[in-house]
Amino acid sequence: MQRRVSMADVAARAGVSGQTVSRVVNASPRVDPATRQRVERAMAELGYRPHRAARALRTGRTQTLGLLATTLASVGNSRMLQAVAEAAASRGYALTVLTLGDPGDVSAALAQFGEQGVDGVVVLNEATAATESAAIPAGLHLVVVDAPPDRVGGSVGIVQSDHRGGARAATMHLLALGHATVHHLAGPASSFAAAEREAGWRDALADAGVAVPPPLRGDWTSASGHRAVAGRMPDAATALFTANDQMALGAMRALAEAGHRVPDDVSVVGFDDVADAADYRPPLTTVRQDFGELGERTVRALVAGIEGASTSVDVVATRLVERVSSAPASRGG
Repeated sequence: MQRRVSMADVAARAGVSGQTVSRVVNASPRVDPATRQRVERAMAELGYRPHRAARALRTGRTQTLGLLATTLASVGNSRMLQAVAEAAASRGYALTVLTLGDPGDVSAALAQFGEQGVDGVVVLNEATAATESAAIPAGLHLVVVDAPPDRVGGSVGIVQSDHRGGARAATMHLLALGHATVHHLAGPASSFAAAEREAGWRDALADAGVAVPPPLRGDWTSASGHRAVAGRMPDAATALFTANDQMALGAMRALAEAGHRVPDDVSVVGFDDVADAADYRPPLTTVRQDFGELGERTVRALVAGIEGASTSVDVVATRLVERVSSAPASRGG
């Protein structure tokens, strides 16, 4: 029977100590990138595979992360799941997922993760609001995606997109096109991301000294975007900023049904830059969230916390992507 390749074998091939190999295997940030690459190359050449159970007994860690979400049906949450799973796998971590439903018992979910022995948990978006009052099992590290900065501390870190800045850029883009004001289709009132996007919209209108129309509100789905806009958008409106691309899709259908052309009569800007946004009719101007970078930074922060680093707030930049759905104003609004 062929002998199992050991850490000592990898260390000898890479010309490093066994402790360095251990750090690479355990995704420690305290390894020089060139050294990490040399060790990983040696592992690949020798066919080394870490023994997860033995490592858990030795280190007290299972090399498993948890992900907690209210739902995975939304585009943002499903894209974050993909990004987190890829970032975790690249570091040798397995991923286990729990969905809460709405409302859900975050304390019970975190206790379940604790019983499963996960090393840390990513909490997504709408589920983050309940972490403030949740009981966090001792030794369990959390990184919440999209939460107020004052919730960071102890074993909880925060990673978020620059929702406010992105919304401000979208609104300023529409104002620069000559629209008298910009209407807003907001996300759920309970959502931190939706609140930040609404705040960015209000900031831009206030800075421009123009009227702030009452916002419409949806629940992130295209159907809610259609319901919110149908019969409720003022006839004189010429610009609409929606809190996500799915609601923008429903809003554009409602505008078309009312006889309004996009962008000839009403310019529309979304948020997220989903994969299909460039294929909307017309192609959607939107604010791009970099979900890959969000997932990478989230897992990086969580692994660093597990390794003993202090918690922090990390904000990922957003970017306006101009397409056909926004154009200069052609009538008063």
